[in-house]
Amino acid sequence: MDLLEYQAKELFRAMGIPVLPSQRIERPKDLKGLIIPYPVVLKSQVYNGERGRVGGVRFVENTIDAIAAAQTIFNLSIMGEYPKVLLAEAKYDADQEFYLAITLNRSVRRPVLLGSRKGGIDVEMAIDQMQHVVVEQEFSAYYARRLVLKMGLEGKLIEAVSSIVEKMYQLFMQNDLDLIEINPLGVSTSGEVMALDGKVTVNDDAWLRHPHLEALITKLEGSSPQSSDLSIVPMETDGQIAIVCNGAGLTMATTDLVYQAGGKPISFLNLGSETRADSSPTQLKHYLKEGLEQIAQNKQVKVILINLISNLVSCDEIAEIIASSLKRPIPKTSSLKGIRPGTLIAQATRSPAMIVRLVGGACDLAQSKLATHQISLLDNLDEAVTQAVAIAKLGRG
Repeated sequence: MDLLEYQAKELFRAMGIPVLPSQRIERPKDLKGLIIPYPVVLKSQVYNGERGRVGGVRFVENTIDAIAAAQTIFNLSIMGEYPKVLLAEAKYDADQEFYLAITLNRSVRRPVLLGSRKGGIDVEMAIDQMQHVVVEQEFSAYYARRLVLKMGLEGKLIEAVSSIVEKMYQLFMQNDLDLIEINPLGVSTSGEVMALDGKVTVNDDAWLRHPHLEALITKLEGSSPQSSDLSIVPMETDGQIAIVCNGAGLTMATTDLVYQAGGKPISFLNLGSETRADSSPTQLKHYLKEGLEQIAQNKQVKVILINLISNLVSCDEIAEIIASSLKRPIPKTSSLKGIRPGTLIAQATRSPAMIVRLVGGACDLAQSKLATHQISLLDNLDEAVTQAVAIAKLGRG
């Protein structure tokens, strides 16, 4: 169960995590009574991420511009979701942006502290720089300081960011959270730290134990706790390639490569980034299964290009879901020059075809499972894109 940003920041404020002055906006005319001095930023309050990339976050300098921007944002669908409220917040000039999060590692059943010196929209492109610390015993300031040092912070930032991590952990434990995330944690030129955006996910089974969290939800009339909805985003009307990825950065990179190779995406499905820990393993698997079923119903789709980087769910489990989505076994066949034998070339026997690239654990088992259905598991993204585009063009012929 996810909270909206403004709800998460109410929890931050109560815990002493620094947040900017802000005001909830339920309709554009509310901006006439704005008590925050300009310039301000208006943010769409939706459960889906990547608001800034599609126009859901706008900076304004005066009331007239703010009302116009608010009208636009209220009517802007972000992956199929329209906001019921906006957040108006003071503008903050950050010299640096960090990423901080605490989530549950279900394999070891312990909380994990996450941190990166690259935050904001760049965090998904810098996954290799993500630091983590497993809380193996009773929590102490030692764990927070250890994470901050692994992030490479120095001087006064060590104490400032460690303090934020400690408060995040306290909030995490007190409220039975699955995730608490600050992205970005802004740092000014003077060294002041500020939670510029936040995400909180409450454990589904723990919700009733925390009535104060339910009170946060009921402040938004007609709303209820929920997780991000599955949303397949349409693209080219004459496209034939459906793209399935996890994470906005990976989705955009894959889409760009398809275009560069001469292909036309008909739609994309972003299952959610693991750097944000948006979903549990069960939820991720459910989204993948449901997404493949919905995509396959579109008769115009000739190829499904699956490109997943997963630590949350092993590759063999993903392969099992992919294999179960097939209607029937495919006989061995390969007649397309340049395509690896067994890579779902049999357009005549099943549509759509599948091209799969997985990165994560248990890839050998995944390869074996997919091979029984004549699907090759690729480790090279360029090769996967090339094959997807080639099969789509064959289908057009």
